[in-house]
Amino acid sequence: MAEHNDLGQLGEDLAVDFLQKNGYEILDRNWRFQKAEIDIIAKKNTTLAIVEVKTRSSLEFGLPQDFVKPKKIQLLVKAVNEYINRNDLDVNVRFDIIAIHKNKESFTIEHIEEAFYYF
Repeated sequence: MAEHNDLGQLGEDLAVDFLQKNGYEILDRNWRFQKAEIDIIAKKNTTLAIVEVKTRSSLEFGLPQDFVKPKKIQLLVKAVNEYINRNDLDVNVRFDIIAIHKNKESFTIEHIEEAFYYF
């Protein structure tokens, strides 16, 4: 596996740990629908958090959250609609980004709630 794939997997694992420590129940990881993939689907109370994880080894080219583009947002919206329909859920939906970057030997994690709106 390429080094960037390893870093991405590590970032998702760190994000899951972070969410669980903050009271979220992880419902799914890497859930796919057509061309879309949702990194993490988590629930806290009556809110379904659709979480896109962006991990970078450096901030040289920008903040991790800057790499969530409009096309990705469209795909996420389509996928979450399918997920809600398939699972017959009655929840509030929120789109979050967890931005992670390597800081020497540790990682900095930023949880951006309601990172974008789909309507």
